[in-house]
Amino acid sequence: MGTALITGASAGLGLEFAWQLATARHDVVLVARDAERLERLAAQLRAAAGVHAEVLVADLTDTGDLGRVAERLRAAGRPVGLLVNNAGLGLGQRFVGGDLDREVAALDLMVRSVLVLSHAGAGAMVERGRGAILNVASVAALMASGTYSAHKAWVRSFTEGLAVELAGTGVTATALSPGLTHTEFHERAGLPGAESYPELAWLSADRVVAEALADVRRGAVLSTPSLRYRVASGVLRTLPRSAVRRLGAARRR
Repeated sequence: MGTALITGASAGLGLEFAWQLATARHDVVLVARDAERLERLAAQLRAAAGVHAEVLVADLTDTGDLGRVAERLRAAGRPVGLLVNNAGLGLGQRFVGGDLDREVAALDLMVRSVLVLSHAGAGAMVERGRGAILNVASVAALMASGTYSAHKAWVRSFTEGLAVELAGTGVTATALSPGLTHTEFHERAGLPGAESYPELAWLSADRVVAEALADVRRGAVLSTPSLRYRVASGVLRTLPRSAVRRLGAARRR
């Protein structure tokens, strides 16, 4: 896969993607807003894995910054062979009565940036006849849990459509749908953490990333780490949507 570009690389799953790809001897382009964290991570990866680690500080909700990342994906030097659209956030608020600016920023980050960067990455990869795009969705895509579910449902559907379009080009598209995972995500969003769910419900970040990368390498379109979340996803897909909505209402309460 050559060079991998990872958005949201400074924390959570993005950080784990950076480490696993670097230790597998892939050069990396690290994208996030936190320059200090990125520079520290890049130095660690260079020292530990001996790879080329490039830092690209960008706020993907900013049109200009997003354009710079898209240009990096189109660049011929150190071409990107794997795009990991991982950047995301949880709002920890209801839609009705919530902060609209935060909602729009979340939409830009988890939908618009995935669209723009996938377009740039896929175009360059198809020209070279090889590459892979990994878009991080969520099991929440199958649920009715506010705008986060809506954004992740779009990512999943978009990625499936992209995979159809890319068939036969040498480029693949994979949607990763993890369940609850031990990262900083819940804490940063002000959401209930590990104490609110049984330990059995949680996955480790290293397992999620390892399974996702294995699925990318075999060209899978949908990646749902762990048997329990594959079963849960199957149940959610077969339930009447009215039942899914009732589950969403129960979680809200």
